[in-house]
Amino acid sequence: MHYQNLATIGIVALVLAAGGCHREVGESRDTAAREERTPAVDRAAELQRERNEEISRLDKRVADIERDYAQANQKIVSGNRTATAGLREELKEDVSNVKTAVNDLRTTTPENWWDRHEAAMKQTASDIEADVSRLAGKVTPAPPQATSRATGENVSTEPFTSRRDKFVADIRARVDAMQQALDRVKARGPQETEIEDTRARAKKLGDDADRLRSASADDWWDVTQARVREYVDRVEASVKRLDDNKS
Repeated sequence: MHYQNLATIGIVALVLAAGGCHREVGESRDTAAREERTPAVDRAAELQRERNEEISRLDKRVADIERDYAQANQKIVSGNRTATAGLREELKEDVSNVKTAVNDLRTTTPENWWDRHEAAMKQTASDIEADVSRLAGKVTPAPPQATSRATGENVSTEPFTSRRDKFVADIRARVDAMQQALDRVKARGPQETEIEDTRARAKKLGDDADRLRSASADDWWDVTQARVREYVDRVEASVKRLDDNKS
């Protein structure tokens, strides 16, 4: 009987020990999983904090642009200054649009960024094209090539990259046509200045398209915020020269 009790106690001890081991293994696995998740969660939170800070900085710049634009516009209304030719009407729209562009950053996601980026670049191309047509006549882009001008490689068949490559080819063809049209125009004085400004805008659009060739879907924030920041830069510079002509 004594030996039976000892045997029973031994079995119970083994069962408890096994249970303890299982709990320790389970707890160890849970701890390891939490430790693996924590850096990823922390990194995501850090990235979101950086995005929010960038948006706040752009918000501040837009507020400054609106204030400076109102002050410069008042000088023009009062007759103390005159706006650079064609700039006042275009800038009024830009000041409104740049605020919308910064606000849109708050709701830009990996899922919707490309549609927004593509739409913004198409609108920019159309705006420049309208100015080129006014200055140099009708612009007729050549059919875009199906290969990369930079590498000669075939357009990728992957979902994102194929759409990206087609879009880049379309924009590049439009830019080439605009530049060729401007090259045919001979002008002096204020019109020459306007042509050079339009030429610079077309070149910038072409450069943006060329840089987009190597962008991946993971670059969504970098590409988007760079476009918006550069838009803010351009509008800010335009506001500074709105009233640079004395009456």
